[in-house]
Amino acid sequence: MKVVVLAGGTKERSLIQNALEKFGHQMLLSDSAEQARRLIEAGESRFVIADFDLPDVQNYDLIRRVRALKIPPVYFLMLTSNDSDSVEADDTLHKPLNSTELKARIMIGQRFLSLGDSLSKARDEIESLAIYDSLTSLMNRNAFHRTAQGELERARRSGSPISLIALDIDNFKPLNEKYGMDMGDEVLRVVSQMIREKSRPYDCIGRWSGDEFIIVVAGVIGTDAEKIAMRIITGVQSMRVTRKEIAVSVSISAGIACASYISASTEIEPLIQQARQAMTRAKEAGGNQVNLIYT
Repeated sequence: MKVVVLAGGTKERSLIQNALEKFGHQMLLSDSAEQARRLIEAGESRFVIADFDLPDVQNYDLIRRVRALKIPPVYFLMLTSNDSDSVEADDTLHKPLNSTELKARIMIGQRFLSLGDSLSKARDEIESLAIYDSLTSLMNRNAFHRTAQGELERARRSGSPISLIALDIDNFKPLNEKYGMDMGDEVLRVVSQMIREKSRPYDCIGRWSGDEFIIVVAGVIGTDAEKIAMRIITGVQSMRVTRKEIAVSVSISAGIACASYISASTEIEPLIQQARQAMTRAKEAGGNQVNLIYT
């Protein structure tokens, strides 16, 4: 695998190169964010390790520019010296770099890319089957359940953690009654699009029922899972849904069930229900927020 590396310090570049070579990967050293984008667009790499502290990376908005390209998903591992929630990367690693931790993060990124490719291939193979919700284009409940079960089995075999994020639109029923089903459907379409946009490209997302959605977040628990949920909540809160010159604001609540260890007895259905129960508590607390539990 070829990995684009955009790092400022000689010591950091050397550490990254040694970690990549340990797994047989090749480092493509980039001098600028623009050069990195060109390499990615040309299909040279789908894995990027970049120093978020470099002004060029921040000013160029590398992640947004790359994700706007019509190419297969690219995995971003961002290095940073700040505890910033604004880094919308797939993973972040705090400096100074630790060789063992860096190698572990590279392995995780490679696995997610492989998983994303497998999921993409599977989607192509069963495209003719009725697995997608016709309104939101997300997986329907049955398809999500099957896919989530597969994610759980992979986590069980690899010893990785997993989280379930349940999401529900706040006050959807009153909105539907006041403005009609057409506006309600438009809200569901726009919200589902925002959920997809703010989630990671390889996350499994489904419409569970009505105005409720659910996401399997592999390899992530705790505050990292909470950051993903908060990105969705903030994105939904910032948008306006318009239909026939009527504009409405929308908010959404999230519940997260985190499983740090997948035992032989761990099942997907209890995790889903625990995430939904956490989501209910978020709504009861006023909505537009996250409630997180460990199983």
